[in-house]
Amino acid sequence: MKQDSDNTYIRVGTTLYKRVKKPLISGKDEDMLIVWNLDTIKQDYPNNWREVIKGIDKYNGFCTIPEHLDYRRNYQGFYNLYEPVGHEPEAGTCTTILQFITHIFGEQYELGLDYLQLLYTQPRQRLPVLCLVSSEGNTGKTTFLNLLKSIFGNNMTFNTNADFRSNFNADWVSKLIIAIDEVLLDRREDSEKIKNLSTAKSYKAEAKGKDRFEVEFFGKIILCSNNEENFMVIGLQETRYWVRKVPTLSSLDPDFLWKLETEIPAFLDFLLHRKLATKNSSRMWFTPEQIATLALRKVKSYYVNKVELELYETIREIMEAKELLDFCLTNTHAKILLERSGIKVSRSQVRHILEDQWRLKQYPNASTFTTYLYDHSGYLLELDGKGRYYRITQQDLERIYDGMLTF
Repeated sequence: MKQDSDNTYIRVGTTLYKRVKKPLISGKDEDMLIVWNLDTIKQDYPNNWREVIKGIDKYNGFCTIPEHLDYRRNYQGFYNLYEPVGHEPEAGTCTTILQFITHIFGEQYELGLDYLQLLYTQPRQRLPVLCLVSSEGNTGKTTFLNLLKSIFGNNMTFNTNADFRSNFNADWVSKLIIAIDEVLLDRREDSEKIKNLSTAKSYKAEAKGKDRFEVEFFGKIILCSNNEENFMVIGLQETRYWVRKVPTLSSLDPDFLWKLETEIPAFLDFLLHRKLATKNSSRMWFTPEQIATLALRKVKSYYVNKVELELYETIREIMEAKELLDFCLTNTHAKILLERSGIKVSRSQVRHILEDQWRLKQYPNASTFTTYLYDHSGYLLELDGKGRYYRITQQDLERIYDGMLTF
């Protein structure tokens, strides 16, 4: 007996599943696997249930292998959870899409095409964290995400800030594209998480009520924000981010996304036959110089602020006054030095400057050291301390100063 054309039963391990197409508001549908059981099949097919289950595909377990050009559902007896692209490449024109990519990537148009071509032809290749920002409306940032969703389907997911911060990540950790619209991830731990994800080969997945398990990670992170300056913390030396300010679209067209979607088969054909404009020059394909932008500098400059400059000048002043080759201090000492200058700052902000911006290492164990602080009359006092401290050398000062200048 032929099973329903849109529904297929499979067995993975010892569990039965029914593959169904879930209808969406957009008029499209989404493939889903629903846990099923033999009794229900007997109820649905009382006279033919043996014939129904006789021909079902059997798999040893699940795997996730990202592939678009040579897609396979069955890998050595394992069911591939990665979905095929729902469009077949077809020769034709894709003028609207190419014009839209020009709008998004501007002078970096060829790099933008390379990014999209690598997504399609080499989905396992690591790529930089793409950030599209603009304080203006009607720029097309969300439309760009929707276009990618139309191309890659269930292999792309939209997260919120809360989703990304949650420990429960099993629903997105195995996706090709993890997009966050209206992003505001301004905590230090957010930045660290994205940095780790952008270059990770594997990651711990966790679902409610289940133990954590390790999965291979191949995701690409795309962030969109109306905040051009501080949507997240990006250190001076950070090279994993590609930040582009997107201009306003010249006109409004309610059918614009539909027009883009009609050109997807031709666009995929274009990507298949296009020669890459860049070579694999780093672990994230592009070099930091290739993806450097004024928008990236603007985000970095938000954290090169008067707090950092004041702390730098104060430390330099002490080292010159005492003719020191190195200077030791803790977070608390740095906080006291800044408050002397009338700057109220938290210890976490101080830690961000010392560790993220200046790349200093904190001694792991509490040790004795000598430091200097000003008294109420402005006189420098030599103090003995014990704790987990940072050590700044003259070479560190020169490096920090050069970093602020070149920035």
